[in-house]
Amino acid sequence: MTAPGSMPTATASRPGTKATVRYLRMSASKVRVVLDLIRGKQVTEAIEILSFSERLAAQEVLNCLNSAVANAEHNEDIPSEQLYVSACFADQGPSLRRFRPRARGRAGRIHKQTCHLTIEVSRLTDEEMEAMAERLERKSQSSKSSATSKPSGGDRARRVAKSKAAAAAKEADEAPADEAASDDDVIDAEIVDADTDTDTADTADTDTAEAASDDTYSEDSDSEDTAEDSDDTAGDQGEEE
Repeated sequence: MTAPGSMPTATASRPGTKATVRYLRMSASKVRVVLDLIRGKQVTEAIEILSFSERLAAQEVLNCLNSAVANAEHNEDIPSEQLYVSACFADQGPSLRRFRPRARGRAGRIHKQTCHLTIEVSRLTDEEMEAMAERLERKSQSSKSSATSKPSGGDRARRVAKSKAAAAAKEADEAPADEAASDDDVIDAEIVDADTDTDTADTADTDTAEAASDDTYSEDSDSEDTAEDSDDTAGDQGEEE
């Protein structure tokens, strides 16, 4: 409030509904950081910003904003959709002095700061409300167009069935090729087996021929030994006579 006879401030001269929180146990600098986020925003947008803010002062600012909106709805009959944050500020309040014991009998002073929070909401002008209505209409039309352009469940089912049919046809085309490849593998295996059998037969024939030659050689050696023995016996008999 302004003192009698003083010039009105910008906040007092502007029509609006406000709410105030006095002696808030928080420094004004911490509250002003949050107030900068919602200044000039529509009430709905400001509530969303404060709801998702992680700062401790956001909850106190949100309570004060809800109180200002309730005052506007109850006293001025203005719906919350037509309100915006026209002004918000935090003034420095009195500091609470506390003391902490220190060394050598001294005492350390602690200042617990407070502040006074004020939020004012005002009604949007007719031009701003028309612009907001146009934006909402364009947004709804774009959402409807995106919904119509988006394929329905039946289209998706047809696409899935088509992809499955294509996969089945591809598998059917690959099956004869796999069978032909397996037949070629079988033929190659049979050829390898036949070659192996031929090599085995050739090896057996070679072994048989070698064994026969060895027997013939041993028989010739025996006949030569027998002839030599007979010659030796004949010579011995001639000497005796």
